[in-house]
Amino acid sequence: MFAYLVRRLFLMLVTLFGISIVIFFLLRIVPGNIVDILFAAAGYVDPADKANLEKELGIDRPLIVQYWHWISGFLRGDFGYSYVSEKPALQEILPRIPITARLAGLALLFSASIGIPLGVISAVKQGTRLDYALRVVSLSGLSLPSFWLGLLILTASVAMFGQMPIFNPNPRTWLEAFATYAVPAAAVGFRSAALTMRITRSSMLEVLRQDYIRTARAKGASDAAVNYHHALKNAILPVITVIGIEAAFLIGGLIVTETVFNIPGVARFLVEAIRWRDYPIVQNLVMFIAVVVVFANFTVDMLYAVFDPRIRYTD
Repeated sequence: MFAYLVRRLFLMLVTLFGISIVIFFLLRIVPGNIVDILFAAAGYVDPADKANLEKELGIDRPLIVQYWHWISGFLRGDFGYSYVSEKPALQEILPRIPITARLAGLALLFSASIGIPLGVISAVKQGTRLDYALRVVSLSGLSLPSFWLGLLILTASVAMFGQMPIFNPNPRTWLEAFATYAVPAAAVGFRSAALTMRITRSSMLEVLRQDYIRTARAKGASDAAVNYHHALKNAILPVITVIGIEAAFLIGGLIVTETVFNIPGVARFLVEAIRWRDYPIVQNLVMFIAVVVVFANFTVDMLYAVFDPRIRYTD
């Protein structure tokens, strides 16, 4: 196990190193930088002023030097300063992480608590009207874009209550916090719930055909024991994989949802930083998202051994 963990840690570090190179050089390939944007907005270009500003920001140096300056500072905990606000990048990023984390966590909770039970019911009731209805719901969830569903919720809110849901950045109670995040979390979690439900259903159908399920029924085990203790326990691995991928996706994939509901989270801030070519913000945010994705995949692999005793990570 120790040797496996060392190998995984090494591969995670290599992956993050590769991502740092890709994101750094892709940003520089995109035409224009923040100096070009600022001077274009001002309506004039003074070559001397432009050269001085590029020198001040350090973007006139060779790319290798710029990369080394950023990655060495990143490893020391020095994330640089935002080109736009001139504040430390960490100071700009940290307040937005809890907002996106709460939204993603609530959406994931909605996805798992709705998708898994409905997937089990759909599999157990295969071929019935209930199964067909649940399959239509799941297909609808996968087909409806989250931004359209969010706009539909906002429109319905205005039509019924005369106002739109307003984001409250500082809820005083857990009930206020739940009310603040529930609607956007449901909008984005509906698609995840639909995907989780379909994966749970297909995995359950495969397990329910196994011999040990028929044996459990022949021994007189109740339907609940067969479906949830025997079948779901052995069908859960693909579901864990999907939930892990969704958890990683939700951290950086809430761009449209945060924009529609005017939520000042990580994903929306990343888009704004890309638009302004705010390199320190973009690079550090992408690395943060990459770390979340890598560790989510690692956690899923570890959970395999917890839910399936046959899986062992040996030396």
